[in-house]
Amino acid sequence: MSATYEDRVLYQGDVWVRIDTLPRIMAEGWRRNLMDGGVVSVVRTPFQWSMGSPVIEIETGGYQGDVGLYVPEVQLAEALDLLGFEPESGEPGPDGPESDGNAAAVRPEGPDRSGT
Repeated sequence: MSATYEDRVLYQGDVWVRIDTLPRIMAEGWRRNLMDGGVVSVVRTPFQWSMGSPVIEIETGGYQGDVGLYVPEVQLAEALDLLGFEPESGEPGPDGPESDGNAAAVRPEGPDRSGT
């Protein structure tokens, strides 16, 4: 059974948008890229929200399945740019008039997750 994560959530009083659902180890790598670029992020496991990278949980074999990677809605465009997501043709971006508000969750392009 895999976890399901909402595209948009209210977390600590702010709207957060799911960038993607991916294995924990990959999400933590993306979080480092976001942090280096000044974007706040949070990982949602089926059990909890994680603002920091809980290294002890990773080292001790904690939950490593699929997680939801979220960023604040106000930093969505910056996060997508840092991660290499490209806007779809005809879509000016997450704040543009043609956006449906779920820009991150529906983009087929994005960083190469093949590990090469």
